[in-house]
Amino acid sequence: MIFEMFQYPFMQRALLVGLFVAICAALVGVSLVLRKNSMIGDGLSHTAFSAFALATVFGFAPLYFALPIVILASFFVLRLSRNRKIHGDAAIAVLSASSLALGTFAISVTKGVNIDLNSYLFGSILSVSWLDVWLSAGLAALVVILYFFAYHRIFAITFDEEFARSVGVKTGLYDAIFAAICSVVIVLGMRLLGSLLISSLIIFPTLTAMRCAKTFKGVVAASVIISAVAFVTGLVLSYFCAAPTGATVVLVNLAALVLALFVEKIRKG
Repeated sequence: MIFEMFQYPFMQRALLVGLFVAICAALVGVSLVLRKNSMIGDGLSHTAFSAFALATVFGFAPLYFALPIVILASFFVLRLSRNRKIHGDAAIAVLSASSLALGTFAISVTKGVNIDLNSYLFGSILSVSWLDVWLSAGLAALVVILYFFAYHRIFAITFDEEFARSVGVKTGLYDAIFAAICSVVIVLGMRLLGSLLISSLIIFPTLTAMRCAKTFKGVVAASVIISAVAFVTGLVLSYFCAAPTGATVVLVNLAALVLALFVEKIRKG
């Protein structure tokens, strides 16, 4: 029955995009979570919602319209977070609330435009295209190559940014790269999980992996495996239970985290 469900083209596209996005989100999420910047995904997801809504209202291609806007928003958050008068979490909160309000306002005052809010907020596997597949595959390849060639720099930035800067690592450049990658992950994954749930792919696998591994390399590997397995499991369960894919994937990730916490507690006894 599982093989039968993947005979449908939309399920094939959803599986491929989901796996590629899950891998990217897990790799980026490790650094963001350990640096306590994980909520940037939440702010960018609300920005993506606003961009998709505005694109639909004005008749633009949502993907091409949303990508540059969300990337610019990520740079804006980085710039604000370096401002001593506005802390990083406050900057993200401002961006998140403003973007969500703008998208909702644009939809509510527009007449004659049919917009399915649920597909933006909670995702829809029917909206995934082959273009999304190729973009997500390219993004996954880019992130894997980045980790392969710059692993030690990423490690240094994650645990001691001041030391990394002192030894010549261009921390600002890597911050910008991670912000841009996170933006693309959010935009591509939003079609599957929606703007309210996509940030969970960045946070949950890393939190679970931290309970399963004790080294940075181990956490990175475990996070990728957990993220991929959780997505496939959630996709299969959502198909057979006729449930929303995004919500099911998040619940599977939550179950994995709870199980990891329970096992960790037993070990510590």
